[in-house]
Amino acid sequence: MASNMLDQEIRYKIFKIIQENPKITQRILAKELGVSLGKVNYCVKALIGKGLVKSKSFRNSQNKIAYIYLLTPKGIEEKSKVTIKFLKIRMGEFEDIKKEIEHLRVEISNLDNLTKVEN
Repeated sequence: MASNMLDQEIRYKIFKIIQENPKITQRILAKELGVSLGKVNYCVKALIGKGLVKSKSFRNSQNKIAYIYLLTPKGIEEKSKVTIKFLKIRMGEFEDIKKEIEHLRVEISNLDNLTKVEN
């Protein structure tokens, strides 16, 4: 589950970042995601191969070839699906954390009551 959640999170973030900043470099994308440049390159190529993202080259201000990444209509649809899946994962985590907090509150209350009885 942890690996699947991580994959969903990375896919979600790649879609989100590319949509917000189509001229982002893979190096900056890797830094923002906290993953290796190789992993970003692999993921971006896979998204391009699936027809979810397209890339176009252009000359940047330093006259170097750079790329612009655009979500295709199919990519926008996939981003919606990934966003929903990621939201469900996060909501589940949130519910688990709420339960853990409540459990800790009860535990602290019990310890506090025990301390009062001993004194």
